[in-house]
Amino acid sequence: MIARQYLHTEPVVAASYLFGCGGEGRGTVVDPVLAPEAYARDAEALGLSIKYVVDTHVHADHVSTGRQLSELVGASYVLHESAPADFPFASVRDGDLLEVGNTSVKVLYTPGHTPEHVTLAVIDRTRSDEVWFLLTGHTLMIGDMGRTELASGAEEGARALFMSAERLRGFPDYVEIWPGAFSGSVCGRGLSGRASSTIGFERRFNRAFALTDRDAFVELMLRDIPTRPERAEEIRAENLGRVAATAP
Repeated sequence: MIARQYLHTEPVVAASYLFGCGGEGRGTVVDPVLAPEAYARDAEALGLSIKYVVDTHVHADHVSTGRQLSELVGASYVLHESAPADFPFASVRDGDLLEVGNTSVKVLYTPGHTPEHVTLAVIDRTRSDEVWFLLTGHTLMIGDMGRTELASGAEEGARALFMSAERLRGFPDYVEIWPGAFSGSVCGRGLSGRASSTIGFERRFNRAFALTDRDAFVELMLRDIPTRPERAEEIRAENLGRVAATAP
């Protein structure tokens, strides 16, 4: 398997990913932030043809370049089926598999940060049929979990996020976590500057992920909510194809 993590500080603190099967030359891009041409160039240099472009959720802190990238390279643009987008996309639901050569990507529905959020469980079949790593977007990050009020009520989102955490805690300790953001992002509190971890480490040391009592979890998630991103509603609307965001 080939895998590349991109850590961004402009125009937003976020992480995006390019990974895939080098043997069959097929790849996937997740949560793109850079200009589409950047991912296309890197994929070509790695011998990968981009088959899927996935946004784990409809972002409210930056405008995704996912649709433009999918159009540039002729890939499918993927969102969860519940995303209320005003454009056609390749819809997925919980349990769907995206086959990328010898790499399998299982879709896990993990709402809470937003109602349409998914996590991607990645398997390299040349090594094992077990999940190697999770692309968790803003569901589970390093040191905390994602805020819950950007696209729903804060308490409603927190209750959904607790159920998503319960599901992710079911993975073995060795499974790696590759999140969609790190320290400096407005989408979480007390995030680490590291942009990867494991289920086991977060289960033990992540204050939110470690909580197995739903009421205590919800209470924590409703405290100290970060400042809302500027123009969050407008940015989310653009990512849904409803309006064109204007410069601040």
